[in-house]
Amino acid sequence: MTVENIVELLKASGADAWELTDVREQGWEFYFIRRRLDQNRAKLTEHIRVKLYRKSPDGQFLGSAAGEIAPTASGDEARRELARLLENASYVKNPYYTLNTPSGAAAAPGEDVDPMPIARDFLEAVRGVPETESEDINSWELFVSGVRRRFLNSEGIDVTSVYPYSMAEVVVNARRDGREIELYRMYRSGACDREGLARDIAETLRCGRDKLIARPTPNLGSAAVVFSSEAAKELYGWFSTRMGAGFRVFGYSDWEIGRPVVPDAEGDRVTLRALKHLPNSSENAEYDAEGAPIRDVTLIEDGVARRYLGSRQFSQYLHLEESFIEGNLEVTGGTATPEALRNGRFLEAVEFSDFQVDPFNGDIAGEIRLAYWHDGEKVTPVSGGSISGNMGALARCMRMSRELRQYDCWRIPAVTRLEGVTVTGME
Repeated sequence: MTVENIVELLKASGADAWELTDVREQGWEFYFIRRRLDQNRAKLTEHIRVKLYRKSPDGQFLGSAAGEIAPTASGDEARRELARLLENASYVKNPYYTLNTPSGAAAAPGEDVDPMPIARDFLEAVRGVPETESEDINSWELFVSGVRRRFLNSEGIDVTSVYPYSMAEVVVNARRDGREIELYRMYRSGACDREGLARDIAETLRCGRDKLIARPTPNLGSAAVVFSSEAAKELYGWFSTRMGAGFRVFGYSDWEIGRPVVPDAEGDRVTLRALKHLPNSSENAEYDAEGAPIRDVTLIEDGVARRYLGSRQFSQYLHLEESFIEGNLEVTGGTATPEALRNGRFLEAVEFSDFQVDPFNGDIAGEIRLAYWHDGEKVTPVSGGSISGNMGALARCMRMSRELRQYDCWRIPAVTRLEGVTVTGME
């Protein structure tokens, strides 16, 4: 069953509109035990996903249902699946909206991505990470693919994005005085940032070492907390989520265009941008999942809301033109160096068992696995306890470094400092 065959069935299905996404991945998988390659294999997969739309009899509502048709499906199997989806779509009652339409000449798709040079970069990066007798890599797995994603819809869009996708899972061990712990990391990216990957694994090895000598977190009450790891993405995700078109449509965000997102801010003011391209990101596609071209757009500028962004459905409800679903995001606006943010008494939290920022009310919560307590004189690794607070209040005095650090499709300040965070300790 080819894409062209399925398109003909979609046209004959009776659907008022339809979308089809054909994703082909070709790549390699590698499985290592310590430094030794245990096994590897090639992969070639194809997934064909369809979405059917049906209008209500009065034309006021539009329903949809999505499913997948296997490339090996017969014509009868595909027709039955489309009929099932069309019936399900009739039960959904969303206010009417239209699908994306072609936006000029489609960009020519690039050549297929060769995953082997990317895999080689990963292998060399991990090979170069220094180990010790007490801290080493237990095992790791690598998945590297070249992705070709074609999107078609009933409005005439037929566009293709070609990009790499990679994922590495790394388990490290640390040992001391008969005790041993294990730390796990998952890295998603497009191509490989060799320097960044090696640095992060080395930091993880140090975290394992320090976790074994950590003391209980002191009960600090209200304290400054510094974020310098991937957990900081959650802080900035609060900003991006509240600028989402869907969040605004449902009334979950009260941020208004042209007004400060954090009133009476005394610290650094966030500038948030959606970017078409970030080096080594796994989201460097030409078009989003609905066939809209991706471009650079500013959502928040110097602390002031400038634009909502999101799917075609919710963007149309807000009367937004040329909207798209963002892939890459960048946060800037910091005024300090990392060294300046690491002064005085503060807790630098680097490892959590879980860390979340509630997008609805802004509450933050995290259980500390490893942090460093700077008491003004010495630095002590600590573990246990938790941090809590509310971003609506904490963002007023938030400080960010000028220097940035990238985590796959996010580029954010390398160091973020919040004042007045509640730290509940273990002693």
